Amino acid sequence: MSRARIVLWLSLTLRSARSFSRARFMEGQPQRPPNPAAMENGTEPCGEERPPEVQETTVTEGAAKIVFLSANEVFYNPVQEFNRDLTCAVITEFARIQLGAKGIQIKVPGEKDVQKVVVDLSEQEEDKAELKEGANLAPGDQPRTAAVRDICEEGLRVLEGLAASGLRSIRFALEVPGLRSVVANDASARAVDLMHRNVQLNNVAHLVQPSQADARMLMYQHQKASERFDVIDLDPYGSPAPFLDAAVQAVSEGGLLCVTCTDMAVLAGNSGETCYSKYGAMALKSRACHEMALRIVLHSLDLHANCYQRFVVPLLSISADFYVRVFVRVFTGQAKVKASARVKFSAACGPPVAPECEHCGQRHQLGGPMWAEPLHDLDFVGRVLEAVSAHPGRFHTAERIRGVLSVVAEELLDVPLYYTLDQLSSTIHCSTPSLLQLRSALLHAGFRVSLSHACKNAVKTDAPSSALWDIMRCWEKECPVKRERLSETSPAFRILSVEPRLQANFTIRDDANPSSRQRGLKRFQANPEANWGPRPRARPGGKAAGEALEERRKLLQNKRKEPDEDLAQWAAQLKTFPCKRFKEGTCQRGDQCCYSHSPLTPRATAESTPTDCPEAPDQNRLGPGAAAGPGED
Repeated sequence: MSRARIVLWLSLTLRSARSFSRARFMEGQPQRPPNPAAMENGTEPCGEERPPEVQETTVTEGAAKIVFLSANEVFYNPVQEFNRDLTCAVITEFARIQLGAKGIQIKVPGEKDVQKVVVDLSEQEEDKAELKEGANLAPGDQPRTAAVRDICEEGLRVLEGLAASGLRSIRFALEVPGLRSVVANDASARAVDLMHRNVQLNNVAHLVQPSQADARMLMYQHQKASERFDVIDLDPYGSPAPFLDAAVQAVSEGGLLCVTCTDMAVLAGNSGETCYSKYGAMALKSRACHEMALRIVLHSLDLHANCYQRFVVPLLSISADFYVRVFVRVFTGQAKVKASARVKFSAACGPPVAPECEHCGQRHQLGGPMWAEPLHDLDFVGRVLEAVSAHPGRFHTAERIRGVLSVVAEELLDVPLYYTLDQLSSTIHCSTPSLLQLRSALLHAGFRVSLSHACKNAVKTDAPSSALWDIMRCWEKECPVKRERLSETSPAFRILSVEPRLQANFTIRDDANPSSRQRGLKRFQANPEANWGPRPRARPGGKAAGEALEERRKLLQNKRKEPDEDLAQWAAQLKTFPCKRFKEGTCQRGDQCCYSHSPLTPRATAESTPTDCPEAPDQNRLGPGAAAGPGED
């Protein structure tokens, strides 16, 4: 027998022995459902076995009860409950509008039985009277009603493209009235198995239909007008960019598209090139990055829709926690699509600004393109706010929903982006005025001003930058800055060297304090728990969660920053992070490689002594802002 056949025979023998031992071990063990690890986007194989020691956890959120695996904490992030509650509230009001036009009254649990049927009147139907509350109708003329858990034949068809455990879809079926069907789709077979179980657990099999398919292919298969979905919800892990082209085609005329983006590092300007490749816009790393992220996402949605003679109308755009969430309606119309090019259809001209800022002397940064129209529909926001306020016990996060929507309703719709108090004061190195003082000064000067839900100390105003800097110059005169410490080339020196033309009045005005602030609403939520950000991507068997993950987070934290401890201790810590060339087997330092190192400098070459890793930080250490050598990893 040849050597190759002997090796093959031994391999098969050992594999048979392992299979026999595994079968004997599993004999008599309690049967459990397949492991739904890596259900996000369905990228992991579906035939992997789950360790027998993994136990299940039941989580109750809203009206739904969901079974999770205790080792797969990635599939339930309690911080996202605000996202799911807000989505249920928005879809409920959207259903009220859509079905109200058909004469169907929706019944929301906890609301009064007799309600006004909201009808979206067109120009041709303005003469028709709206059904009024408490009208005495004959028994046969009573308006049709739609309740939760019931199938409404003329109701909404909902698609959740990346359903994972199915929690969101099940909550739709249990909390949103006027639904015809809910398709809970995921590419992972284990995810679909878990969805089937959770659907049966909540008794919503007549409404929720689990589906195993690629979300893009499923939406591409529903491009016909008769097969489109009235509501599409996309909540992927990271960027939704791969799904937007299919989504704008699969949503019905005037339908609702709900999109979540959790790749805030990209949208906030940390990687402008990546943002451009995904969303077609350049993000700037500025204090207004959160609102800019919303406008970039809306621009990307509108750009995808324009390819098919469609356009988007934002209903509500929220920046919260570690993600942005937009709710838009999609319509078809060639004239509106052309208006997306900012009305003028000729070639674009350069911005009417000089290469340098007229105030600080620094170079301008060019970002975008991005959405420049209003982020919200205030009428729709008012409907959602009124419904949530009328029944605060409906959602666990109702208090925060009321606070956020109240700030949204107060925002200036025609003013893109915002300033921040700390940004203005730090630029000229002066003390920071209070929010009421700055708002009062702007109001005294005749400008409009509002807050922003995207940032706690933000100021949105229609005042030009020259007027705003005049106000800050007046404030600096009350709290003088030591000019001798300022460099003549610094922005602070350039700004303060100009005398203000506008004399600011910092007397507090009553209208400077917004209503949401006076009522003490919960407008900006504090961190609800430790490690409350986005959870890691799913791994088979829940390997991404647990104490090992916490240890890795501590190990990776601040690895590139200047250390406070001894250099030898810092170098020893870097020893755990080999460079790329070490992993590729091309690093010349061999086992002495540390995380980052520069090519040998001429001085080091003259000494002809290779630098060991513990001493490398002292000679060729890359501090913040230092330039790396060619081929630096």
